[in-house]
Amino acid sequence: MKLAIYGYGNIGRGVECAIAQNPDAELIGVFTRRDPESVKTLTDAPVFAASELDAWARDIDVLIICGGSATDLPEMTPALAKKCSVVDSFDTHARIPEHFANVDAAARESGHVALISGGWDPGMFSLARLYGSVILPDGRDYTFWGHGVSQGHSDAVRRIPGVADARQYTVPVPEALDAVRSGSMPELTTRQKHRREVFVVAEDGADHAAIENAIVTMPNYFDEYDTTVTFLSADEMARDHRELPHGGFVFRTGKTGLDQSHSHTIEYRLTLDSNPEFTAGVLVALARAVDRMAKRGDKGCKTIFDVAPADLSPLSGAELRAHLL
Repeated sequence: MKLAIYGYGNIGRGVECAIAQNPDAELIGVFTRRDPESVKTLTDAPVFAASELDAWARDIDVLIICGGSATDLPEMTPALAKKCSVVDSFDTHARIPEHFANVDAAARESGHVALISGGWDPGMFSLARLYGSVILPDGRDYTFWGHGVSQGHSDAVRRIPGVADARQYTVPVPEALDAVRSGSMPELTTRQKHRREVFVVAEDGADHAAIENAIVTMPNYFDEYDTTVTFLSADEMARDHRELPHGGFVFRTGKTGLDQSHSHTIEYRLTLDSNPEFTAGVLVALARAVDRMAKRGDKGCKTIFDVAPADLSPLSGAELRAHLL
């Protein structure tokens, strides 16, 4: 499959690495809104201006869009789905239905396949929640994120006027984890499950109080959490917050039997040394599925729920049955 990358930040570099690990994938090139001459890729892949995409669209099986969910992907994905089949990692859960509708209209009009919200949450965690709910219908879901850096939330903070750089860490509340593992099926509010830590490098002369207020009141990102904001220097950010770890847990707890006498807990956990590289691995697997769906004549917007597991793998059906079933 011939893949291309649109946007060359942390996820774009991760996708470049993931493509190199998949023998059935070829990287056509990287498309950027920056000056192509200023972008040096990890594998010496060619770099093109975003405006050149039209000339290459017919040669691309799937374009992996590596933009931010706050402002980039709501505009980029519908526009690019008109040119070729695409995958994105849109992760603002509250706006997924709206994003799906916009992308679906564009992809159906152009006859392409567009898969949105790929990654690990939404993505792999979404599958864990679905599988848990159908196995234990009389039960409850719990999702915890972290301890780790949220790329989408960090990007949203960096868009605030006066912010030069930012890292946002999501931290599960230990007491909430213990309560879920006990099987008691507790009622937990958003605030009881997580807290958020934000580290900010402010521009010279920026109003720290205004920045902090913009962060803690931001809808869909911070307004429902206990959030601490710490201002530091660019040197401190580079020294102490260079890595991008993440992870989390999905639980499904439930009861079975006519008298509900048996309790069960499903726990799915991820511990990620590099959030963008793991996310990129999911995106490339989903690009494989999109390529196969497109070649079967499918079209429109999809999510990970619409992907047959076998379409994610480069292995044949016989190989899957022999080695993984």
